[in-house]
Amino acid sequence: MPAPSIRHALVIGASRGLGLVLAEELARREWHVIATTRQSGGALQVSADTSDGRLTVENLEMTSPEQLAALRGRLDGRRVDLLFVNAAIDRGDVPIGEVPTGMFTDVMITNALSPLRALETLRDLVVPGGTVAVMSSEQGSITRNTEGGYELYKASKAALNQLMRSYATRHGDDGRTKLLIDPGHNKTALGGPDAPLVPEESIPLVVDVLEDQAGAPGLRFLDRYGDVVPW
Repeated sequence: MPAPSIRHALVIGASRGLGLVLAEELARREWHVIATTRQSGGALQVSADTSDGRLTVENLEMTSPEQLAALRGRLDGRRVDLLFVNAAIDRGDVPIGEVPTGMFTDVMITNALSPLRALETLRDLVVPGGTVAVMSSEQGSITRNTEGGYELYKASKAALNQLMRSYATRHGDDGRTKLLIDPGHNKTALGGPDAPLVPEESIPLVVDVLEDQAGAPGLRFLDRYGDVVPW
């Protein structure tokens, strides 16, 4: 029986929280992972140093088109089975009428524009039949927006989902799996200390979904159990 082929992943935004645990979980499952961080060192580098070569680190400020282009250049000739973009910021529970223009711009650039720029810049690294995925949130579901609060964050995730829909339409014939993933409400710097989940519980389920969906072309918005999240 031939040995199973090595799977390769590029995880954008893995310095901490969900992205860090995602990179670690993929490496634990024998994926070879390139993971990015804005600053050298930290927990991601510690994981890389103890990964037996399965996890390597690249520096990237994802909101910088120049740094995205430089990363693409450094990875020229490499190919990945999975490109996963994880990035989000939150500026608190501020009613939209009180949100300063600069805050609105920062959140939208980080949560909606930059993830799609990353996909567009790096998509040609993904093998035919591979997967491109973005960390979204149930908060981006217009259907499920039935409770007040966090209006800017919700709007940014809804914008992300809409931009991903446009991306999928524009690249509908590339045969790749395209996923928006809702990992649930986790205890992270973004999710807060009172969240009901921890990444070490939710992210293995997310990776199950990524592996189960591989090879299924088209766009899906799924939760950590693989169930459809309404748009």
